Amino acid sequence: MWLVIATQVAIAPARTHATRLAWLDALRGIGAMAVVCEHMLPWLMPALRPYWFNLGMYGVLVFFLVSGYIIPASLEHRGDVRSFWISRIFRLYPLYLLVIVVVLVLAIWFPVREQVPRDPSAVAAHLTMLLDVVHIGGVADPMWTLSYEMVFYLIVTALFVGGVHTRSGTLAIVFGAVAIAAGLVLSAPLLPGPWPAIVTCVIFVAGLACLISGRFRTAAAYALGAMALVLLMFGSFVPWFGAAILAVMFTGTAIQRWEAGTGGLAPVVVSAVLVALSPVWSIQAGWWWVQPDVWITTVALAGITFGLGMALRGRRVPGVLTWLGLISYSIYLLHHPMLRVLNTALGDLRHLSPVTRTALMCGYVAALLALSWVTYRFVEFPAQRLGKRIGRRAAQEAQG
Repeated sequence: MWLVIATQVAIAPARTHATRLAWLDALRGIGAMAVVCEHMLPWLMPALRPYWFNLGMYGVLVFFLVSGYIIPASLEHRGDVRSFWISRIFRLYPLYLLVIVVVLVLAIWFPVREQVPRDPSAVAAHLTMLLDVVHIGGVADPMWTLSYEMVFYLIVTALFVGGVHTRSGTLAIVFGAVAIAAGLVLSAPLLPGPWPAIVTCVIFVAGLACLISGRFRTAAAYALGAMALVLLMFGSFVPWFGAAILAVMFTGTAIQRWEAGTGGLAPVVVSAVLVALSPVWSIQAGWWWVQPDVWITTVALAGITFGLGMALRGRRVPGVLTWLGLISYSIYLLHHPMLRVLNTALGDLRHLSPVTRTALMCGYVAALLALSWVTYRFVEFPAQRLGKRIGRRAAQEAQG
């Protein structure tokens, strides 16, 4: 009897924790499928693509809010930079590297994107994931968002090491204001050419080695954080956009601190307004999706989606959404290469009949979800499990 009670008590926190975070998985699933629709609909169902907001950017902003909400909390919960980075490396790189290898192999039949340079800078940029902030295209188009995830990790690490990581609301406002200012004065990267990618790669690898080994950890954290800020503002394709993304991510962190009772909602409101206004007067605002009406609507919908997720977090989340969230990273990285292969193999899909395009769309989504489950089951999950084991061992060694 006591054994049964003890077992139930031990299992209950795990279930509670999983239920508490299920809404974040659901948001990831929604974000991933929104990005898939943004890339798929123009080729297979162009009449269904909305233009009053941007589906892909909506999904990406939801992703960034989720990352901002959970990543700093994860680092603070661990209390250990080494185990945090081991976990991140094993979470992100295995599938990422596999997709790169597959795309390069497929290049025998399907050319790599023209935006990818044919020189060592491309290798360096892909190694760091800092593609967009060193103005280099990825072998798979959606990889650009990983640049800002990595910038966020580096800045959050520096803030944590410096003991100023709780000032999320202030940082959200600062990055929002910087986004507006950058849009007024910057129209292109101020660090041109291939050398930023190569120099960044050297600093990145050396810095991560220090963070994980523990040698010169503080100096490495500050150097990597400073490098991330410089690249964000002076090396990215669209400087105002990079700053706006960081504002969104720190807004997610500010929301988490408000929920935990350690911060207010005022910075969230102010940063949201600044992000919404960031492209209004920007020099680089010639695309349809950053026109004020479309951009503000997209930002508002992403915020409302995140808010609804939080409001309903105590309720049971539909299993299909949590499942999509579980495999969302695979969906995100695999969907665009698969779509390129389909389009290259069959020609311009828009010339096909509506019935054929509908059948192709259903088949494509089914194949994408099936393959994403396979890569999650046999690539992501084992790598994450290994990363957790290594991270726990590293944390124990640090405590010992």
